[in-house]
Amino acid sequence: MTDRHQRKLDHIAHCADDRAVFKSHQGLFDDVTLVHNALPEMAMHEIDLTTPLIKSTLAAPLMVTGMTGGPDKAGEINRGIARVCENLGLAFGVGSQRLLTDTPDAVRTYSVRDIAPNLVLFGNLGVNQARDLGPAKVSELMKSIGADYIAIHLNAAMELCQPGADADSDFRGGFDTIGRLVDALDGHVLVKECGCGIGPDQFRRLVELGVPAIDVSGSGGTSWVKVEALRATGQLAELGETFAEWGIPTLAATALASRIGGAQIISSGGVDSGLKAAKALALGASIAGTARPVLQAFLSGGESGATAFLETLVAGLRTAMALTGCRRPNELAERHKLMGPRLQQWLTLDETGP
Repeated sequence: MTDRHQRKLDHIAHCADDRAVFKSHQGLFDDVTLVHNALPEMAMHEIDLTTPLIKSTLAAPLMVTGMTGGPDKAGEINRGIARVCENLGLAFGVGSQRLLTDTPDAVRTYSVRDIAPNLVLFGNLGVNQARDLGPAKVSELMKSIGADYIAIHLNAAMELCQPGADADSDFRGGFDTIGRLVDALDGHVLVKECGCGIGPDQFRRLVELGVPAIDVSGSGGTSWVKVEALRATGQLAELGETFAEWGIPTLAATALASRIGGAQIISSGGVDSGLKAAKALALGASIAGTARPVLQAFLSGGESGATAFLETLVAGLRTAMALTGCRRPNELAERHKLMGPRLQQWLTLDETGP
């Protein structure tokens, strides 16, 4: 087993429990209150959750964001959750395909098209690897699993605390790499963070490059820095513990991005209920993303467990929409909401400048 295969297994193990969850806040979801509508004047059958995502359409504004791939266990997870997502009409992303650059046979653990032919599927690759491979090879990675889009992930904090990641500590050329991919792949590109959030300056530049959808992936859910701290020893372990709570909270990143606009916003990082998904949409997201809770549901209950979790999440979103008088998900952003002091402080960020 290669070191990268073992890393993937370690990631699954550390996400199966709550050791790597943010402790100081949970994405600032508690700082947002949606205002109750006692007379919504609507019937539940009038609620329409269908939502566009880049050039596709989802049955609900929800995405299971990329997690894993490589070991056989990862393949079982990808295939099981992908089938659930297709049945529910949700988008699904695989984990980083970097491993395929030196272990091409592992493609079977990322391949889900045979069981989910109509799934809205996202491939996945780090921006540094995309820079080094170039657009043509990135396109080949997409085609190898039949992905509709490629998610280019940004994970500088994780890389700096990851054992054996020295080769990836050169973060130059990221914007140029993304711009070339957007052009070469006809806009079939999603840019996503890995739990530390995308700030307004970076969001604005990504929009200028023509990126059609951006997952701000804020802090508040899984701390991938903490995951690496659990894997590391010595100085790296200490660094990981120091920066385990680093990042821009999910709803802060979402609200700041929505002020800029120009791209669809995916809000992930701590979304484990339909009410939290509704709060993300109320602050300007088009799609709410979730990962670790789905993984936990699948590991404990298989496809039926993952289905039950996601169906409950959809039901919670529908309930929040009904109780705020919304027939379509985008109407949540138009409804009254209260924001607490921590979130309001974050929202001064774009006013004060760098």
